[in-house]
Amino acid sequence: MPDGAPALTLTLHSAIAEIPAAAWDACAGEGNPFVSHAFLSALEDSGSAGPRTGWLPRHAALRDAAGGLLAVAPMYAKSHSYGEYVFDHGWANALERAGGDYYPKLQVAVPFSPVPGPRLLVRPGAGVPHATLAGALAQACRELGLSSVHVTFCTEPEWQALGQSGWLQRLGMQFHWENEGYAGFEDFLGALSSRKRKVLRRERRDANAAGLTFQALSGTDLRERHWDAFYRFYTSTVDRKWGSAYLTRRFFSLLGERLGDRVVLMLAENAGRPVAGALNLVGAEALYGRNWGCTGDWPFLHFELCYYRAIDWAIAHGLKRVEAGAQGRHKIQRGYLPKPTYSAHWIAHAGLRRAVADFLVEERREIATEMDALAADSPFRQGGEEPG
Repeated sequence: MPDGAPALTLTLHSAIAEIPAAAWDACAGEGNPFVSHAFLSALEDSGSAGPRTGWLPRHAALRDAAGGLLAVAPMYAKSHSYGEYVFDHGWANALERAGGDYYPKLQVAVPFSPVPGPRLLVRPGAGVPHATLAGALAQACRELGLSSVHVTFCTEPEWQALGQSGWLQRLGMQFHWENEGYAGFEDFLGALSSRKRKVLRRERRDANAAGLTFQALSGTDLRERHWDAFYRFYTSTVDRKWGSAYLTRRFFSLLGERLGDRVVLMLAENAGRPVAGALNLVGAEALYGRNWGCTGDWPFLHFELCYYRAIDWAIAHGLKRVEAGAQGRHKIQRGYLPKPTYSAHWIAHAGLRRAVADFLVEERREIATEMDALAADSPFRQGGEEPG
């Protein structure tokens, strides 16, 4: 344990089932469903996160002298860098060329989910600084003889605390839609420039004129037949893009069972037959878009299901944001603007640590410059342009 916390003990667990759900969730809170015991256990119990995919659970639990759980972190031992969305293959290659072993490494993350949120989960009132948990994770890495610990898609306060503890800080970028108190989709459109507003109206019109019917399914309305259809969409998309499906069919059933109304499936049907779907999870402030798939070709259907209906749903339910996942500069013209994402990295090898630190200084500068340039391409009205 780090200095100043001799009464605390860190243990690593090979299954989240070893930590009671109520105790885990008391640390995780209710704001972000991806760090909930329900979501993480669905990944493990379905065989999605485990030996098959190379995400071996090593969840961290910090306890006081009486055994009370103070903090947890969703952590995995990994022998590769896939399914993370924060790319460190170059770092691995550099260390291996120098004669070192980059793998296995420790990853504090939500598997296959580039969703920003808390990673150092401290129970309210526990009085444990993020730096204390970070120090315990780094010490565990040293004692295990591993190369590094990576905390990806963490919150900005966590990122700042990790940086102050000597971890290397990395910036990324995603595109999020912000709800400025809109009364409805038309109200949102009114905030756009006239030209962009016309484009979005045309896309929605064409998508809704294709003869498809749309539903937003949640809770008990989600049946196994819906998950059967969505799994076909998911595997079809994976086969085209990556060639390896991390998530099993059983994961989606467990997701529906364990998260209930926090799951929202936007479904498109053609003559009663499901043809496309977009999977979302609901947090305290945001709707998180995750997976999408389609078996057909309809104009602007991807934009309608993944972006516009997500905005509709968020406005109707009073959510502050829609976070539509990684990548996709095309999202800007649909009202999703660039936002920073954060990760922090502890690297044992001094030479690699110096090289990565130098690289990250330049990368952070490039990300900031790129975000400024992309923000200038915002579709929102500027200056004195009249709404209409």
